[in-house]
Amino acid sequence: MLALLHTSPVHVPVFDALRDAAHPGLELRHHVDAGLLERARRDGPEAVAETVAAVLARAVAQGARAVLCTCSTIGGVAEAAAAGVGVPVLRVDRPMAAAAVAVGPRVLVLAALESTLAPTAALIEEEARRADRRVEVRTRLVEGAWARFEAGDGEGYLRRVAEAADSVTGVDVIVLAQASMAPAKESTRARVPVLASPAPGLAAGASAAGAAARPGQAGPPGADGSYGRVSGEAAVG
Repeated sequence: MLALLHTSPVHVPVFDALRDAAHPGLELRHHVDAGLLERARRDGPEAVAETVAAVLARAVAQGARAVLCTCSTIGGVAEAAAAGVGVPVLRVDRPMAAAAVAVGPRVLVLAALESTLAPTAALIEEEARRADRRVEVRTRLVEGAWARFEAGDGEGYLRRVAEAADSVTGVDVIVLAQASMAPAKESTRARVPVLASPAPGLAAGASAAGAAARPGQAGPPGADGSYGRVSGEAAVG
């Protein structure tokens, strides 16, 4: 079983659909806690570290073989807590960051939340060092997009994101920093690759959960898919 830690319930059907399409047979268990993102935005990601660690421990106690954090703002906090829980803990945007570095050196990060920009840029730079590649990371906040998301205007939110991507010039690849931005990838007319995190992130979680389930194998980032259940207990996204 792969546990997913979200900070918004909108991610639940997205990851269930991805699981059904690409990882049939993988059990997903969703933990949703919007308060984690609110606190991280107000006080910084480290302010939720203790709560995140408790969420991870609870997920493992419930049978998780790996945990995937779908919130870019607190993904680093979740990864850092992995040593204390005994199973792989992945951030959903790491595979996307690695893919961006492979495309080219000029990377633009688009985000609807300012708190997501710095963690995502730092992650891309980390993956560039790991791959021994040069990278130049620029960031851009999609003005007004998050207000639409919070108001429940999903269509308007994604339209803003797609328009922002379409206006980008002088880069090799565009990274959509938040999982909720992923559908905008389908409507953008950008002339460079536009990368989103849910599909590659879930694949990594599936691989990790599968490897952890086989005795004697350590699970690198990865996993598989089955019945998605939503828990109101503490969670990340």
